[in-house]
Amino acid sequence: MGVRNQTLVVEFVFLGFSGFPNSQLYLFLSFLAIYLLTLLGNLMIFILIQLDSSLHTPMYYFLSHLSCLDICTSSVTVPKILVNFLFKQQTISYNQCLTQLFFLGSFTGTEGALLGVMAFDRYAAICKPLHYSHLMNSEVCTILAFATWIWGFLNATLHTVLSTKLSFCGVNQIHHIFCDVPPLVGIACNDVHINEVAIRIASFFVGGVPFLFTMLSYCFILSSILKIRSTAGKRKSFSTCASHLIVVIIYFGNAVLNYNRPSAGYSLETDTLISTMYCIITPIVNPLIYSLRNKEVNGALKKVVRSQRDFRHHHHTIN
Repeated sequence: MGVRNQTLVVEFVFLGFSGFPNSQLYLFLSFLAIYLLTLLGNLMIFILIQLDSSLHTPMYYFLSHLSCLDICTSSVTVPKILVNFLFKQQTISYNQCLTQLFFLGSFTGTEGALLGVMAFDRYAAICKPLHYSHLMNSEVCTILAFATWIWGFLNATLHTVLSTKLSFCGVNQIHHIFCDVPPLVGIACNDVHINEVAIRIASFFVGGVPFLFTMLSYCFILSSILKIRSTAGKRKSFSTCASHLIVVIIYFGNAVLNYNRPSAGYSLETDTLISTMYCIITPIVNPLIYSLRNKEVNGALKKVVRSQRDFRHHHHTIN
């Protein structure tokens, strides 16, 4: 007997936006604008890092991976939401749901680990400056970056396999706006003890460990910064960490709210807001933080714009 027959469910219905029946067009335009800005912002940062040799450093190498992850995370959820708004039916097939769950778990799991790696990079740069080039050489950076991707995919594989064992007994309404592990476990009618244990374990290893590692790194970083005598030196050292620290707080704060719900759960409206913040707003916030606060990224952008303007001027002069 196939998985689909065991569940007695061939599609799920999202209830997240059911409280806004007359706002579908407004929501469609809002989410479309957010998605396009997410793609544009993250793509801009990724391309700038590839084009400008001054950004070919470990910090920006990891930032380029973060930009890719934000594009991927947003692309897993938003296009389906847009299609559902367009056709005024908040549904997803069983197979599409598991696919969405897998890739969402992969990219969010990878991002948590990557933020931990980025914290280690800042620790090495500030606390071990004489050994930095050895600690974070190109080979080490490549291994660390791809290890985070493998970590994310292993996490998602575990949850996806366990989710295929769930039975739904005809119940197909999900109190959410996309397919994720906790909402599916919440409507299952068979024993979900193993799934719940897996969620708790993953919350610790995929979310808790990178966060604690990041905070520990920043304790050492802060200690080193405070030992710097010049105010300018302190400000410069901290400015290289500020953007990353803001992203860490936003990402892990939303992750805690999303995956560690109170036993009574959230109201549908609150759950929808938290889900939107976690997987749709966070990917657009990251490039804004790094582009607005980062002089090197701003400098690279101005350099690219200037070179394009010079090229057009030169081309116009020749013609």
